[in-house]
Amino acid sequence: RLEAQLRTAVEAGLSVVRCVFVPGRRYEQFGSLERFREAYVRAEKALQLAEPIARKHRVLLAVENHKDLHSEELVTILKRLGSEYVKVCVDTGNSIALLEEPMETVNQLAPLAAAVHLKDMDLREYADGFLLAEVPFGEGIVDLPKTVEVLRQANPQVRFSLEMITRDPLRVPCLTDQYQATLGGVPARDLSRTLRLARQREQLPPLPRVSQFSLDEQLACEKRNIDKCVRYAQSRLGL
Repeated sequence: RLEAQLRTAVEAGLSVVRCVFVPGRRYEQFGSLERFREAYVRAEKALQLAEPIARKHRVLLAVENHKDLHSEELVTILKRLGSEYVKVCVDTGNSIALLEEPMETVNQLAPLAAAVHLKDMDLREYADGFLLAEVPFGEGIVDLPKTVEVLRQANPQVRFSLEMITRDPLRVPCLTDQYQATLGGVPARDLSRTLRLARQREQLPPLPRVSQFSLDEQLACEKRNIDKCVRYAQSRLGL
């Protein structure tokens, strides 16, 4: 199946294909660190099996940081594999859900970047942790100009894709036992920094919600958000 997909990608003119290591959000999909580690071993084996197929078709597999691995974990896996055909799709917002600071994520992953899911994010506190939402460029906490600069310095040919998801905020229950168990414990520094930032944002308007709207209204909202991002990218990011 993978070979057929990569052959189709080549025929369509693609040179980079995004993939994930472990599907789903780590803190939702697994009830314990042991279950996550079992999936981790299977996923690394799958990546090892996929590498020769990517090499054969000369297509880069770009593994996204997808709320499954800390950036350091992902870098360790790819360095262990040591393939020029398996790199990273840097998502500039996902790793906040694992209590990483956005520029920390970018700096760690930039040397392996083959593609980018560019997004801005905002967060607010709630009882079990924090709410996390994509917002139009320039309205959140991600330093987008610095992010683009770092990624371009690491790989001048890196491709940027806009990922502006118009939806209700995600719940990141970082204060619950399950969340902390699946991560093998949470450093107090990272937890306090993230929750402090969420509290600092409380004076701003609430995070956007769209589930109460009709589909047509949701579509109009999404279009407005995309238009805002495109204008910001053109005027501020040189994209």
